[in-house]
Amino acid sequence: MAIVINIDVMMARRKISLGELAERVDITPANLSILKNGKAKAVRFSTLEAICRELGCQPGDIIEYRPDDEEPTEEETYR
Repeated sequence: MAIVINIDVMMARRKISLGELAERVDITPANLSILKNGKAKAVRFSTLEAICRELGCQPGDIIEYRPDDEEPTEEETYR
């Protein structure tokens, strides 16, 4: 997959659980989980803005483009 979601990395750095972030962002834990696991087909800018606000980060910190031919990171290997 060319688009990689790193919300779990930022959540770990900020020591925030999925449930707590979901509550702060006003999204269901199930929908946040779908986004976090890279299963979402789209994300609203308002949701992305709220996630970035709560995690104190930029969109590029949680969403990145990686060509399909690149090797997965160690973190992705163990997901």
